[in-house]
Amino acid sequence: MPNRQRRQPLLCAVILTALGLTTGQAVAAPAHAPRPRPARHLADLARQHAAKTEAGRPGPLSAVRAEGGGEDEGDEAENSAEATEQFTEARTAPGVVAPGAYGAAWARLQSMPHTAGSWDHVTDRAYDADDPRYRDVSSNSSGGSGRVTGRITGIAADDDGYVYAGGANGGVFRSRTAGGHWEAVSDRLPSLSTGALDLDGSGRLWYATGESNTGATSYVGTGVYVLADPKHGEFRPGDRVGGPELESTTVHALRFADSKVWAATSRGVWSHSTTDLRGPWTLEFAPNPSYLPGGADAEDPSAPYKNIANDIAVDPKDPSKVLLAIGWRSGDTYNGFYARAADGSWQRVGALGDLPSGAGDVGNVTFARSKDGSRYYAIEQSPTKQATDPDSGLQGVYVSRSGSPFGPWTPIADKDRLKGSGSALQDDGYQPGIQSWYNQFLQVDPTDADHVYLGLEEVFETTDGGSTWTTPGPYWNFGFACWSIDPARQTGDCSPTTHSDQHAVAIGSNHGRTSVYVGNDGGIYSRPLKGALDAGGHAKDWKSLNDGTIDTLQYYSVGVGTDPAGHGVVVSGGLQDNGESVLRARDRVMGSDFGGDGADTLVDPRNGCNIAEEYVYLAIAVTQNCAVNDGSWTTDPTKATSWSVAPPDSALGGAGARFIAPITTDDKNGDSWIAGGRHVWVQNKGFAIRSGDEWSAAYDLGAGHVATAVASSGGTVYAGWCGPCNNQGFTRGIATGKADGTGWHQLALPVDGALPNRYVSSLAVDPADAQHVYVAFSGFSRAWTEGPGAGVGHVFESRDGGTTWTDLSANLPDVPANSLRLLPDGGLVLGTDLAAFHRAPGAKDWRVIGEDLPTTTVMQLRTGPDGQLYAATHGRGIWSIDLRRLGRGHRGTED
Repeated sequence: MPNRQRRQPLLCAVILTALGLTTGQAVAAPAHAPRPRPARHLADLARQHAAKTEAGRPGPLSAVRAEGGGEDEGDEAENSAEATEQFTEARTAPGVVAPGAYGAAWARLQSMPHTAGSWDHVTDRAYDADDPRYRDVSSNSSGGSGRVTGRITGIAADDDGYVYAGGANGGVFRSRTAGGHWEAVSDRLPSLSTGALDLDGSGRLWYATGESNTGATSYVGTGVYVLADPKHGEFRPGDRVGGPELESTTVHALRFADSKVWAATSRGVWSHSTTDLRGPWTLEFAPNPSYLPGGADAEDPSAPYKNIANDIAVDPKDPSKVLLAIGWRSGDTYNGFYARAADGSWQRVGALGDLPSGAGDVGNVTFARSKDGSRYYAIEQSPTKQATDPDSGLQGVYVSRSGSPFGPWTPIADKDRLKGSGSALQDDGYQPGIQSWYNQFLQVDPTDADHVYLGLEEVFETTDGGSTWTTPGPYWNFGFACWSIDPARQTGDCSPTTHSDQHAVAIGSNHGRTSVYVGNDGGIYSRPLKGALDAGGHAKDWKSLNDGTIDTLQYYSVGVGTDPAGHGVVVSGGLQDNGESVLRARDRVMGSDFGGDGADTLVDPRNGCNIAEEYVYLAIAVTQNCAVNDGSWTTDPTKATSWSVAPPDSALGGAGARFIAPITTDDKNGDSWIAGGRHVWVQNKGFAIRSGDEWSAAYDLGAGHVATAVASSGGTVYAGWCGPCNNQGFTRGIATGKADGTGWHQLALPVDGALPNRYVSSLAVDPADAQHVYVAFSGFSRAWTEGPGAGVGHVFESRDGGTTWTDLSANLPDVPANSLRLLPDGGLVLGTDLAAFHRAPGAKDWRVIGEDLPTTTVMQLRTGPDGQLYAATHGRGIWSIDLRRLGRGHRGTED
């Protein structure tokens, strides 16, 4: 999740840090022309972060939150832990979800009947973040990242031109051409969430499911799978290694030594034989075993944070010597490095040279060793620095020149050295390593132990073992003297860069040409392993491999309207860290008209270029021409074609609204908009709104409460809310009243009543009768969730305005529900974390909608003016199906 691209790039001039700076390297300097709003916004947030951290700087020990779990304290710029946890909160509150919940839901899914029809892949083409048509004030176009897709969290590559890329929630893709012309190879698996992806010494491809970034959009997995012939085969459920031991975990790293594979997971460190893939995994070490499933403290709200393992370093000269990096990124008393003692137990290790090893020092850690065994490298994120340093959470980058993970370790980089290496992150409050809890990779050149690639927010490189560094992949190009918004050029005179936020790296060859591949929040990129730099010290040879055949885009929302050119429809959608995509009827390539995290979306069904896009926390912008602009607003502000119209709650951040806050239009009046924060906001100017002052507050949900879902029909509004929203005191409710502010009241929803005490994710109102309302709930039922009032069911109906409710869940899998829509014929459609479902008018049971939709999260369902149902998935793009097919012949039988 980490949300950035509408943030300002911290681009004011600074005094260069001399350490490691080569002649001619660029640093961010004052822009010669106004920068887009996303760029300016990032610097504002950086200043706010710095001010907050300085004002409330806690002491080192209090900062590490020794109790662990829950929401982090502090700001962490805009990527506060409050924001990053919200996606998980919706799925776990009011308690802790037991292992096996997703697996059981997937098994149930396999037995369900399907409606007729097949889904069509809408976003099956390249997505150009630098599309020259959209150089408006709210776009990131011209930043330099070029063609993008969703977050890539695992990469493997061989020496025959085969490259494998794992999407955060999109599964594994294979390229036979050193990148590009991708094909999905894991769609038969129950989880498409990628934790790690590795080729072993015999050429087998290991796929660890369960993304480990501890970001808001990370998902647990169903174990580790092995593909014996990755050049030709596809993963199947029977390829799983061991039993169910690693279900419902995340996997941070796989490490191989002799005939053993080690796995660093959210439930400790495990191992398995690589020669006999049968039999259970062995638990090697869990620092707090009582918090594991079945333990005495398994139901404690902090249990998910008590056994986090980040990486494993095996001594290449003696594989019996293993160093474990253990700890929660925000700090806990168990954080540290561990090694096996003479009696076989795992004990803390403190004497590692200059590598800090205290509980407040060791957070997220990544190891990498050289092929010849002469070097070990490490990145260390510090919980204490994360809480007390306004600029960065990076402790440092270290090398062990003995080749042993036990050192002695010496420092070779910190945030100041990296800041002076050509980084775009220069402003106080947002400097290299500010997101090192989320962004890390390390890769050593197999032919040169002193040549290392380092990934944080940006891509860094050293060719001399860390004595000097360059930034071949800066965050973006805004603020460099070479940058220009001129639509005739991609990114002015600057060289194209990668997308920001680095997660994965690999080295591979094709026909003797060796490349480095990096994965980040914008997909996968490559360059020659020993590439060239431009005059500014940045790489001039990056190649985006996001050609449209790999679609791992993580949508939060979708909106559809008639193309004003008269050729079909415009499809827009808000994305994790990739802004708002816009696909015109005849486009061969999608464009990006808004930057940052694109959250909820409103599109005029009569004119698809009337678009309202939410950034985060209700920061809404609106356009009436698809935000088409040639950049002329930089010299004449009146030529901007999008306007900021955020309601007042947006200024309060997480106190005023959810990170992805709900917005909607009234079913009977498209000019009446409802936005949910702490207040229920209403405006009646439709897409003609030009200021946030034009919203009025219809209702105050109460201190500590924020809206999670809103719906409106004929002026009757329903608003679901939570607060607290995590599993520590979780409460929820539904309020209803009129858009004019009259008649508001809270529905009576006792914890143990008809409705479960879980996250209200979606509401739908019958346009023929506003007292007829439906509600959907996220999370899992009490069979899997230990928490007060978790209840049973996911979809409920009321015919008396919420006084009484009927459970409509019937045969639905027990899985988080995200989006509920009432169709014109009275049928219902539901988007969940596994699939989309249809309940025909008058029917009792649900059916899976159509064929060919990948098993991934359906975040939002919307109908279009073209008679299609659109699904925004959080990992595999946007899909559509003909609504007329839902009531026709079905496949399969129910059990």
